[in-house]
Amino acid sequence: MNFFSYQDGALSAEKVPLASIAARFGTPCYVYSRAALESAYREFERASAGRDILICYSVKANSNLAVLNLFARLGSGFDIVSGGELSRVLAAGGAASKTVFSGVGKSEAELRAALQAGVLCVNVESEGEMERLAAVASSMGRIAPLSFRVNPDVDPKTHPYIATGLSEHQFGIPYDEAPRLYRKAAKLQGLRVVGIDVHIGSQITELGPFVAALERILEFVDVLDATGMHLEHLDLGGGLGIRYRDETPPAIGDYLEALFRHIGNRKLRIVLEPGRSLVGNAGLLLARVEYLKHGAAKNFAVTDAAMNDLLRPALYDAWHEVLPVARRGGAVKRYDIVGPVCESADFLARDRDLALAGGDLLAVMSAGAYGMSMSSNYNSRPRAAEVMVDGKTAHLVRDRESAESLFASERLLP
Repeated sequence: MNFFSYQDGALSAEKVPLASIAARFGTPCYVYSRAALESAYREFERASAGRDILICYSVKANSNLAVLNLFARLGSGFDIVSGGELSRVLAAGGAASKTVFSGVGKSEAELRAALQAGVLCVNVESEGEMERLAAVASSMGRIAPLSFRVNPDVDPKTHPYIATGLSEHQFGIPYDEAPRLYRKAAKLQGLRVVGIDVHIGSQITELGPFVAALERILEFVDVLDATGMHLEHLDLGGGLGIRYRDETPPAIGDYLEALFRHIGNRKLRIVLEPGRSLVGNAGLLLARVEYLKHGAAKNFAVTDAAMNDLLRPALYDAWHEVLPVARRGGAVKRYDIVGPVCESADFLARDRDLALAGGDLLAVMSAGAYGMSMSSNYNSRPRAAEVMVDGKTAHLVRDRESAESLFASERLLP
């Protein structure tokens, strides 16, 4: 289904015109479709029917409490990478017992909080972290469930900034060191080895890297099993890409079928950590054109949204489709869509052919993942409002920040 479409010439989210959202809540504004979020989650469920599986939504993709609560109500678990994300999951009604704690730099306080909450598993990424986890658990009189994130040294064929599975990356433990660390963990007081985890990157649009990583991990799982170390779960991470422009990522069903085929009849619970594939195309960034600047070399549409609202174009040179909220006639010109921030990297899109006038509304599409969650207050810009559309109703799920809130916790010198 197309959850964002033109209805009577006006771009709408489900049954709500985006122009009405702008009038009511202002711009810039993130807009999400509840139906799109639910549909993506249900697709994962359908494709894994009959399997012992736990879907753990990757909180970093979009951490709004309403989004987390919606997934929790659908039965989802969560993949977190910080104590702050754990707090968000619990505040949103998520279950710690369905939460896996990933991340390469967990502090002692974060590990303590995770064990106190009762997380399903801590995905350990170094020998030092393993030893710290054992010490923390022992000091609390607890047994920490542990899974090692193993780096399979597989090229995910994605942007280098979001590739995580090569030996040159800081993530996970090297494949060749895994046997020793599993043996050591099994002997340490305070630890219980329960699984193995692999995650090779994000926005991956080919099945090959996923399968190659899985094959390496399964070889190791079988070796452990033969030596008497029987794991409870296999965490396959996330990383499945979406269509932003002309990508052709595999369908969720094809992706999971390929993985399940290789896993075969092994008695392992499968943990999945989808993020972008659940929320990416379920959201957009709504912005208003403040000024048009026409020049000999370039034309610019200056909007009230900026790189602090959507960092992906500046950080990755990422492409997002830009649609006019109301189609208009007139001359089409080629524009760079830019914001008010004082950086040459402040752009949302480049070289887009549009018929525009000052005051027009624009929708920056496929912004549901790594949009608001990566936003900042650079240039002391208040962060955008967030709205969830449910059929004919638009709900404000995050207030727009005020300028005063940005420095409310700061203090002047006496």
